[in-house]
Amino acid sequence: MCSSGLRMAAAVAPVLRGAARGAPPVRGAAGWGQRERSLWRALRRRALGAPSPPFGAPCQVGAPVLRGPAAAVPREQLGGRELRALAAALTAALRRGPCLGLSAPQLGVSLRVFAAELPPPLCAQYPPEMRRAHRIEPFPLRVFVNPELRVLDSTLVTGPEGCASVQGFSAYVPRHWAVRVSGVDEHGEPVSWEAKGWAARVVQHEMDHLDGILYIDRMDTRTFTNVNWMELMD
Repeated sequence: MCSSGLRMAAAVAPVLRGAARGAPPVRGAAGWGQRERSLWRALRRRALGAPSPPFGAPCQVGAPVLRGPAAAVPREQLGGRELRALAAALTAALRRGPCLGLSAPQLGVSLRVFAAELPPPLCAQYPPEMRRAHRIEPFPLRVFVNPELRVLDSTLVTGPEGCASVQGFSAYVPRHWAVRVSGVDEHGEPVSWEAKGWAARVVQHEMDHLDGILYIDRMDTRTFTNVNWMELMD
């Protein structure tokens, strides 16, 4: 558990103990999802105001925007300045992650838009046997607006997944082996992609985000893993 988690556990423990004895909650104790800002953060928030979407970092599980179906981008906005700016924000956050895919809801924008990319240097970081088994191959940046998905090969293959909105964890998730995704890009031009193997997994993961679904809803719960657990054991 990280230091912030330990602080939260320490703050909540008296409340839980009191509740177990039938005593009223301890007033002033931090609850789940509550935290105090440092003086610097409080001053910065007062000076700059609250951040607005698209955020610079992905929303985390628990944010309502991740759990509702995203709206289609209106026809009159296709290719417009706001849509291009959203695509640029997705691309920047995708590469900063680095992630293989990122959806607009993850940046706080409830629209049906996602971006995906697997550059060769990042692809090379996967073990060779894993690349062969899951057909992990580089693919260029792609942006899809109002995408539609069609399954081309319904064979289910289980593989590991993580998510920028469920940071620090991973699990095995079954996905279809091949899919076709079609829509338009940020300029309003028609685009389609027949994705297989790992690319198909990325597409299905991002399409789920647009419907308010996270990989933890589809995972084999027995494989849910804290990817940093070895550090916790040191």
